[in-house]
Amino acid sequence: MTNGTDGAERLPGRDRRRFPGISSRAYEHPADRTALVALRKLTGFDTAFKALSSLLRERSMRLLYLSNAVRVSDEQFVHLHEMLRDACYILDLEKVPPMYVSQDPQPNAMCVGLDEPVIVVTTGLVELLDEEEMRAVVGHEVGHALSGHAVYRTILLFLTNFATKVAWIPLGNVAVMAIVTALREWFRKAELTADRAGLLVGQDLQASMRGLMKLAGGNHLHEMNVDAFLRQAEEYESGGDLRDSVLKIMNVLPRTHPFPVVRAAELRKWAATREYQRIMEGHYERREDDEESSVSDSFKQSANHYAESMKASKDPLAGLVRDIAGGAGDLGGKLRDTFAGGRRPGGDSAGGGSNGGAGGKDDSGSADGDDNR
Repeated sequence: MTNGTDGAERLPGRDRRRFPGISSRAYEHPADRTALVALRKLTGFDTAFKALSSLLRERSMRLLYLSNAVRVSDEQFVHLHEMLRDACYILDLEKVPPMYVSQDPQPNAMCVGLDEPVIVVTTGLVELLDEEEMRAVVGHEVGHALSGHAVYRTILLFLTNFATKVAWIPLGNVAVMAIVTALREWFRKAELTADRAGLLVGQDLQASMRGLMKLAGGNHLHEMNVDAFLRQAEEYESGGDLRDSVLKIMNVLPRTHPFPVVRAAELRKWAATREYQRIMEGHYERREDDEESSVSDSFKQSANHYAESMKASKDPLAGLVRDIAGGAGDLGGKLRDTFAGGRRPGGDSAGGGSNGGAGGKDDSGSADGDDNR
């Protein structure tokens, strides 16, 4: 298999499927779509977006990377150049975006740009990941480009920097931070979409899992275990009481990315679905049909996703919401029990409720199947 360009391509020793004309709708996480719709409904967002789009100088950003980073090509970082062309070939992205390697020990990658996307990876990430893990990351960033995420990511970077400069203006900072918070919420969901794109490009679930695990624990694979890492996701989701649920929300608010254990569990779960299998079999939404796609159907799919997620979640807060929605009796007692970790004052375990305190051992974020470490 080649990538449709001149020159030999260094590919894994296995065949991978290509997805001609694939639309980002095929692999889009429902929460990504819903969060973006909610973001666009935020008061003042459209006005701010149009103003910022006209103010931001994409040419300046490109000159910065050109002068302060190394451009990936058939002469520099050749293995990354081959991965980039290959990822664009697999996802059928006609124009290969420019890619740069930036000197930074912090492992990171991003896709930015208003008119045309630019991919940037740090030296810390290049040094951390092996070839197959890096292939998934490059596919992840190409997925951002195909999904049109780069525009909003650029606005988020600008506003985050701008917010620190106007922090001394009370009302101005509140207005900016409201948009920044909404953008972060959307981008965390967009990362789940891009993780799926990375899996479609690499077509190696274990490599994707290892890459996420390394982001959490560094380059110590001999000390880590994917199964144990995924059990952390189970414990994170189901453990504790309502206080922990609130702390989870507070911990994630400043972040642009979901936590690695959450991303790993989400990706593992999606890889076990019929949706993923159908894509691998060549049955997927195509770009040529994007204009005919139904907004109401998208809303319906997103609503169904949230309903199923809420039903399956072992988080104590989700359990309380289910109880309230179901008209549970003794709501005050349930609140007291949940905040107390599922124990009644006399020391007896709290009965009833769909979640109680700590969750069980079934991990809805971990799909069935063998895990070759």
